[in-house]
Amino acid sequence: MKNKLYKTLFLGISATVVASASYALISPKDTVVSSNSNPSTIALAQPLSSTDIVNAPTVEQAIQPELVSITHKIKSGDSLSSIFSKLNLNHSDLHSITHTNKLGKQFATISVGKNLFFITDTKGKLQQLSYKKNQLDTLKALRTDNGFEIEMVSKMTEKRIVNAQTTINTSLFQDGKEAGLSDKLIMQLAEIFAWDIDFALSLRKGDQFTVVYEKILLEDKVINTGNIISAEFINRGHSFVAVKFEDSIGNISYFTPEGKSMRKAFLRSPVDFARISSRFNLKRKHPVLNRIRAHKGVDYAARTGTPIKSTGDGRIVYRGRKGGYGRVVIVKHGQKYSTLYAHLSSYRKGQKTGSRIKQGQVIGYVGRSGLATGSHLHYEFRVNGAHRNPLTVKLPHAKPIKSSLLAAFKVQTQPLVEQLNKVKARTLLARNQ
Repeated sequence: MKNKLYKTLFLGISATVVASASYALISPKDTVVSSNSNPSTIALAQPLSSTDIVNAPTVEQAIQPELVSITHKIKSGDSLSSIFSKLNLNHSDLHSITHTNKLGKQFATISVGKNLFFITDTKGKLQQLSYKKNQLDTLKALRTDNGFEIEMVSKMTEKRIVNAQTTINTSLFQDGKEAGLSDKLIMQLAEIFAWDIDFALSLRKGDQFTVVYEKILLEDKVINTGNIISAEFINRGHSFVAVKFEDSIGNISYFTPEGKSMRKAFLRSPVDFARISSRFNLKRKHPVLNRIRAHKGVDYAARTGTPIKSTGDGRIVYRGRKGGYGRVVIVKHGQKYSTLYAHLSSYRKGQKTGSRIKQGQVIGYVGRSGLATGSHLHYEFRVNGAHRNPLTVKLPHAKPIKSSLLAAFKVQTQPLVEQLNKVKARTLLARNQ
């Protein structure tokens, strides 16, 4: 009886040691769940904590192949095809990506200095291709069972409405920069008021502007500026106010608060921020010929190569050399008006006599061809063939807001005018204090 009891106790202790040794060999970190395992049986044989169950790999994770990430910086002369060859990637995948849809074709327009990101399996088979086009947009190609899925992944941005106000002391550009405006916003401000203010002639010290505009932020960092919402420019005591209006299809235009277009049929100046070197004068002495000869236009002194813009919509009726004028472009604007641009250094490529031209479109570049003592543009404005002073001629207005849109215009722009007035009031109050 006693021997039988010792034997039973010995067998129990041995079983316990074997079980303990087996458990030591199977720690939670090394547990692998195979496709043939029965999870309920494992749970009965060795209970797992809740943490072990959450962290245990799934069947898919256990059999998923390892992935390899490759970053390629695009160099001069690189093409997507040459990069695929360099990385030993399958060209049939390249063809599939670039021909999947319109987005796929954008992979062919890669830029030098940017990066391409590849993910392959251990056998070199492409699984994913990414190309960061800019701060916001990343083009991605992801392998699926049916080829590749192409998508554009865009980061969300935030728009904030901000304002600036300043007094002109030196120039629109310098004072605008000091007020915190970007070059893009200063140009936009000049374009909005270009029909009423000649920034080469009319700007005076003491003029003021107030502008309400959009800032675009990404993760609380300013990455760009949007559109001007509303603005006022006080030039020589005259106030000009503009508000943005966006129609149902997204076209943006600027109008007065009453609905009159800021756009006129003609721009005041064909050259941005140039200096007037000679005015309209019918009794001027010619600087080269040294005799009295009517100066039937305005001269804008500017560096050679400065772009020249057509001041109105029209059609080129002459493009070539014309005596002392040197290289000339003449644009006809309907039946009544025409403009002449002389002493050009060169013409805008892709245009010819008969070409249709839009207001603000570049037609040539400043030079000193013909009888000219220095680099400048000679600009003439004619009404029914007769010369008129470009600086004082009354310019016809563009069409106002359509009557069918007037109600929507008022609803959209009235808050913008109120916002502009609040900014002006706050600034005035701060000055008085």
